[in-house]
Amino acid sequence: MSKLVEEFNEYRSKMNEKLLADNNKIVKRIFNLDTNAYAEGALDVKTKELLGLVASTVLRCDDCIKYHLETSYKEGITKEEMMETMGIATLVGGTIVIPHLRRAYEFWEALEETSK
Repeated sequence: MSKLVEEFNEYRSKMNEKLLADNNKIVKRIFNLDTNAYAEGALDVKTKELLGLVASTVLRCDDCIKYHLETSYKEGITKEEMMETMGIATLVGGTIVIPHLRRAYEFWEALEETSK
């Protein structure tokens, strides 16, 4: 697995465990809501992940972008679909999101390396 992907996942898992172990009802409910929001519904999971990717990019949250990129990758989203989605995100977010676009592209390449 790519070091970039591995480090992100290890840190995210470690910190999520700590946050959830703190037993804060609000935090636990937000995590649960987030999980359920991306479940299959009227929209399929792929579409929801791409929507999450656009929102995360516009809001400039690199951790969120990485999460949605990895989930999208696992859902079978192609590089072309991801880049078209990131194009929309960059259009909506403006040039200020270009650094996030660069890091997203780098992370996608790392995801591709993991499956080689």
